[in-house]
Amino acid sequence: MRVQRRFTDAQISPYEGLSFESRRSEIRNPDGTKVFEADGVMVPSGWSQVATDILAQKYFRKAGIPAKTKRVSEKGVPEWLQRSVPDSKAMRKLSDAERFAGERDSRQVFDRLAGCWTYWAHREGMFDSEDDALAFYDELRYMLARQMVAPNSPQWFNTGLHWAYGIDGPAQGHRYVDPKSGDTVASTSAYERPQPHACFIQSVGDDLVNDGGIMDLWMREARLFKYGSGTGTNFSALRGEGEPLSGGGRSSGLMSFLKIGDRAAGAIKSGGTTRRAAKMVCLDIDHPDVENFITWKDTEEQKVAAMVTGSKTNERCLNAILKAIHMSQEPGSMAYDPRHNPGLAEALREARRSAVPDNSIHRAIQFAQQGYTHIEFPVFDTDWQSDAYQTVSGQNSNNSVRLTNAFMDAVLRDEPWRLIRRTDGGVAKTVPANELWEKVCVAAWACADPGVQFDSTINEWHTCPGDGRINASNPCSEYMFLDDTACNLASLNLLTFFDAEASRVQIDEM
Repeated sequence: MRVQRRFTDAQISPYEGLSFESRRSEIRNPDGTKVFEADGVMVPSGWSQVATDILAQKYFRKAGIPAKTKRVSEKGVPEWLQRSVPDSKAMRKLSDAERFAGERDSRQVFDRLAGCWTYWAHREGMFDSEDDALAFYDELRYMLARQMVAPNSPQWFNTGLHWAYGIDGPAQGHRYVDPKSGDTVASTSAYERPQPHACFIQSVGDDLVNDGGIMDLWMREARLFKYGSGTGTNFSALRGEGEPLSGGGRSSGLMSFLKIGDRAAGAIKSGGTTRRAAKMVCLDIDHPDVENFITWKDTEEQKVAAMVTGSKTNERCLNAILKAIHMSQEPGSMAYDPRHNPGLAEALREARRSAVPDNSIHRAIQFAQQGYTHIEFPVFDTDWQSDAYQTVSGQNSNNSVRLTNAFMDAVLRDEPWRLIRRTDGGVAKTVPANELWEKVCVAAWACADPGVQFDSTINEWHTCPGDGRINASNPCSEYMFLDDTACNLASLNLLTFFDAEASRVQIDEM
């Protein structure tokens, strides 16, 4: 591969002429408490504060960056492209606190990304010459610094940490294709061959603990989330609730397992605590549990609303009971008796009208008898990070139903629709197609889920049908392809390549 320089000069740094300035970045909770802060973040002066925050909060490596490094000599790799490791001898002269830190300068990130890509390409023999490799390195650094190009998030998170700093860790179960043998082999480290792909589509089989099964999928999802990637899966192969198990008994159904995966995703997240898990859950419209799947998030939203309303009602009514008791002029135990304390009687009637549970009412009276004048009752709110949303399920994925032409035809003709058992292919239930479609519409209107994916059309447009059908998408649905594949997205900011002055000259000459 030959690389022509368009923006850089071999004798000048690609950062020449670009001013860098120190910025501050922070994240605060709604109550004002700090989640993250960083001073002295060096970025190009033309960058927005949003771009600065994304880099500082999400893409900078926060720890483990050695203060001193040295090159590792490799046959055939030019010195400027050799990977680096901590220089232990030089670092012994520093205090413990000075030896390792986090990334603070955007140029560190630009260098490690472009440098690692160049290093990989050079080792694979992709460049015609060393000059082409250097041009590739310089041009990419120039374009990254000026926001002309950008890779996907896992690249920012993971790529180049081993090449630039010698950061490594135990193998995490990743595999790669050996360029010499063509065989798929297990990685021996976490970062020498990192996980740079944006999003995956993974398959799952109707098996509990074996490879490719349900619990294995949660482990694979955890691996992807840990390194900042997302994943989508079609769960239609799993048997529905009540279908028979091979050892006797009945299946707990698809939804019980989806709730486990939802909890795991919420705990792990994607690439750190400031980013939610990127997870897509797809289900075919003929699955026996599709009705519960369609209404899943809508029902959970209603639970949140009930918790918010109920917690405020309980807090108000129970404290009104305590207030009525302690404001009473009745002597002794008569203050606790609604027959003698009219204020308490009214507070009790209001509590019961508001459906406050009797056990809570009795506990409030007992609190008052013990001298308490106020009862602490947790009050929930609708913030997506609140305890209310943490309590309910289904909040860590995008959900989609896969609709076929046959189903849409049944809707148009107002025909019945059959839900099919996964164990024997028999009919589990027959429902009006219009009613099922109405449930999809109402749920999507109420909580934005589920989305719809038109399965028949997607597979009619499939570019590689001979390799299998398309069953699912990545979390954002811009990637639809075979199961057990991944995309590696990147962006070009096309306006930065547009030369307005040159265009005006060309128009004038016309």
